[in-house]
Amino acid sequence: MPDPSSPISYKSAGVDIDNADATKKAMATSLETKSPLVLNAFGAFASLLDGSFKGYKEPVLVCKTEEPGSKQLIAFQHDKIESVCEDLINHLINDIIVMGATPVFFQDCIICGKLESDKVKRIVKGMADACRAQDCILTGGETSEQPGVIPAGTYILTSSGIGVAEKSKVIDGSAIKKGDRVLAVASSGLHTNGYTLVRKLMEAKPEILKETIDGKSFIDTVLIPHRCYWKPLKDLMKQPSLHGMAHITGGGIEGNLNRILPKNLDASIDASAIKILPIFKVIKKYSGSTDVDMRRTYNLGAGMTIVVSADAVAETIRHFESLKIDTYAIGEIVDGNGEVEMKGKLKW
Repeated sequence: MPDPSSPISYKSAGVDIDNADATKKAMATSLETKSPLVLNAFGAFASLLDGSFKGYKEPVLVCKTEEPGSKQLIAFQHDKIESVCEDLINHLINDIIVMGATPVFFQDCIICGKLESDKVKRIVKGMADACRAQDCILTGGETSEQPGVIPAGTYILTSSGIGVAEKSKVIDGSAIKKGDRVLAVASSGLHTNGYTLVRKLMEAKPEILKETIDGKSFIDTVLIPHRCYWKPLKDLMKQPSLHGMAHITGGGIEGNLNRILPKNLDASIDASAIKILPIFKVIKKYSGSTDVDMRRTYNLGAGMTIVVSADAVAETIRHFESLKIDTYAIGEIVDGNGEVEMKGKLKW
């Protein structure tokens, strides 16, 4: 029993300020940048960022906050910290670029029950490296230690990002017209959706862990980082033939492509054209999920859908194939009510 007469310090309550300060100082190296857009050094109360955006006549800011879902729990359990940091940043970038924006600035938020210095430094470096890989900047963020609220060893990661687009060149789906084609751009796997089902299968049917998919273990396969589409798409975004983009996350094609459709048009999608990745076949086998549930939970292999004019299909596919990213037609824009109409059956 603790002595009731002894003083109770913040440290004894679970928060070590010295440890937090030392960890934050160590983060500075990961956040170093020579970009003239960052106007102050790490450690200030907030980041000062140049908002002039040279080269833009009417710059529009595109802002988004994201988190990697329960995939982060599996990633930390298997010491794949850098991988889930890449997931988080890439997912966030994809949500920004579908608006026709260039991703620029990012901030992280790390919430934990116990601040483990080595892990937090790895998290910050992982996010900074993921940003640099896409020519973006991690400008700082927040680290919050909350003992008694979150169990020690548990980390909750989020990030916010800012992109910039020319006002006249924002891509919001308004240019989509009847006769346009819908193309699927291949995902790298589950990306960051459907992991609550994956964790349930691992618990209820542990034999799934013995599965091998394309030479990789089940765990390694489900932890493949979320593909970032920024570099493959940035040149195409300048083309007037690109009329819309939808990042396929939770809700699948039906729950995401509909977000950019004009109210008088539908996307008629041939489900049989979707090239289902092997990992989704394994999940369906062990879960017994219906095709509808699988479509609504996972991207199934189509991590991005893009809507282009009919005469640009071949050129667009060739562009992605030159980058070794499988891209193929799955549908057409038709008269309708702003909905995604699924036809045909998935080919398992």
